[in-house]
Amino acid sequence: MSSKVVFKTYQQDQLSLLPPSYDDLVPKNHPVRIVNTIIDHIDISALEKSYKGGGTSSYHPRMLLKVVIYAYLRNIYSSRKIEQALREN
Repeated sequence: MSSKVVFKTYQQDQLSLLPPSYDDLVPKNHPVRIVNTIIDHIDISALEKSYKGGGTSSYHPRMLLKVVIYAYLRNIYSSRKIEQALREN
């Protein structure tokens, strides 16, 4: 008996009140854009299949992979420090 996997809504292009888009907050030459582009083109179907489903919705594995890779790029390895960086930045 397999439950359907449900991910939380993940829309990078969503608009907010100010600024009009999250895209406006990140400079065009920022390294996070390279990580974003690369991870968007990687096949992560094997990773997605490892999610069991059921229960509450999960964060999308592609978004989480982007967070971890960018944190490692910035020499942040502690999950608590990654959480703090996400809150602050």
